[in-house]
Amino acid sequence: MKRLPIPDEVTGHEIDPSVRQELMSLPKGLAEDVARNLVMVAQLLDEDPEKAYAYSRVALRLASRVAAVREAAGFASYATERYAEALAEFRASRRMTGTVDLWPVMADCERGLGRPERALEMAGAPEVQKLDRAGQVEMRLVAAGARQDMGQAEAAVVTLQSSELASSAVHPWTARLRYAYADALLVVGREGEARDWFAKALEADQNGTTDASDRLALLDGVEFVDAVEDDEDVEDVEDDEAEVVAEETPADEDDEDDEDDEDEDEDDVDITDEAEPSTFLDAPFQEPKKAESDEG
Repeated sequence: MKRLPIPDEVTGHEIDPSVRQELMSLPKGLAEDVARNLVMVAQLLDEDPEKAYAYSRVALRLASRVAAVREAAGFASYATERYAEALAEFRASRRMTGTVDLWPVMADCERGLGRPERALEMAGAPEVQKLDRAGQVEMRLVAAGARQDMGQAEAAVVTLQSSELASSAVHPWTARLRYAYADALLVVGREGEARDWFAKALEADQNGTTDASDRLALLDGVEFVDAVEDDEDVEDVEDDEAEVVAEETPADEDDEDDEDDEDEDEDDVDITDEAEPSTFLDAPFQEPKKAESDEG
């Protein structure tokens, strides 16, 4: 089996204690190997989903009968839009654990596979009642997305209206719920209300999980100018001014300058042949190698 490089500082002890408990059913050496691969999945999932997926496949080949491994493989597949694989892994994990925690993301996989009707069926299943509050909010978000997939924009707005949305309390999922509601309002043409809810989403978005600030700026007509383009424009203006100054300089002054330059050249010593070639440009800065690595 082909293994992937793992930095020495990754020990496997970084994973959640509940996952380590599951891995205790494996031989010690194998458990540590699987744990280190799972750490890499977690570290890379947001930064480089494809690499996270590769590490998840290694862990899966090593310990396919561990529910936590199947779940990690599912999330890595989900992050890389391999929805059929993700759904299969989530189903396997659910069979092993008997829990319903993955029900919302399983429904979202159905959406990813082009089956929003199936996602809506899952939103109305008895399993939803067994979810905690955060899970039920996730399920509501998935159901609203499914409504939009089916062209039912008004129904999507209604789906998101809930006591969780009306609450002034801030939870890990609050920003995403308010953002989704603002976006749904915008789709049905209620721009003023959408702006208010984007502002509320921004207030709750403590970890920058949404782009609510950008959406607000767009609605307010704020335009972001590329700083690089500004620098280039300034350089063009400076070049034009330099050309004008050069054209206005009298010819006799140029001649005098040439004569002065010739006198100075006679006194200069040519050290070109004696100088060591610079190696600065031959050794560009290199970033230190990094460890291969806002939902509530």
